[in-house]
Amino acid sequence: MLAVIFGLLNTEAVYLDIFISPLLGVLMYGMFVQIPFLKSNGSATNMRFVVALLLGNFVAVPLIVWVLVIIFLQDSSLMLGVYLVLLTPCIDYVIVFTKMGKGNESILLKVTPILLILQMILLPIYLFVFLGEKAMSIVRMGPFLDAFLFLIFIPLLLAIMTQLCSKKSSLGNRIMKMTPWIPVPFMSFVLFVVVASQIREVYSDLGTLIDVIPVYILFLLIIPWVSKSLGKLFKLDIASRRAITFSMGTRNSLVVLPLAFTLPEPLSTQVAVVIILQTITELFGEVLYIKLVPKWF
Repeated sequence: MLAVIFGLLNTEAVYLDIFISPLLGVLMYGMFVQIPFLKSNGSATNMRFVVALLLGNFVAVPLIVWVLVIIFLQDSSLMLGVYLVLLTPCIDYVIVFTKMGKGNESILLKVTPILLILQMILLPIYLFVFLGEKAMSIVRMGPFLDAFLFLIFIPLLLAIMTQLCSKKSSLGNRIMKMTPWIPVPFMSFVLFVVVASQIREVYSDLGTLIDVIPVYILFLLIIPWVSKSLGKLFKLDIASRRAITFSMGTRNSLVVLPLAFTLPEPLSTQVAVVIILQTITELFGEVLYIKLVPKWF
């Protein structure tokens, strides 16, 4: 809410978008460093979880999104924006939401590199199937490769180095003990700069964006039912079932946003606004998920 007010009252707020990627990088480091990568545990349960997670995100979700788009949307730019954001599972702040919703955030965090790599590979295929040949010339892999390098690989490497240092020096141990405070405030910083920098565009185009709101709301309502079925099918523990719900329900808006900015105008602005509106809608959904998912499972 502060970001909405600040963004609407300050025309200079649009320049905050330069802070999105650096803040995301710190957020990912803060989450990675909490995971005991130097220890091994529970491979059988992990494999069932991974298979269920991949089926949910890359089979069930695309089918749900395709049906919703066919029912509610006709405008091609709206379709492109919705497909970009809903076909890509979140790899960053979903971890914080999962932890707040009493899910197994550790196992979900370990799978984030797989989720990002698979969405990089599958997104062009999905767009080709859903939108046709023109989609192939629209999506550029550069932003995804940048995201993998700066939001996954480097934070992961730094997190492992921090864990190694914590075992060998008192300074490293002190740094390790300081890291648990990082995720929640940096998630807040990320959300603030994203919403504040984009809210003016959303507000000015709200009339043309009304059609996508039912898609986003219905998506959030359908996902818990599907994830519950997957959890039962693969006989997952309760915390893992909650994690799948959050992963399927939370989308990768902050990473696909650079993709929108690489599109030609006016398509670039239209698609970016569609993606940001999903973020805003999703935030209200996440608040409900945090309260309801622990009761649902």
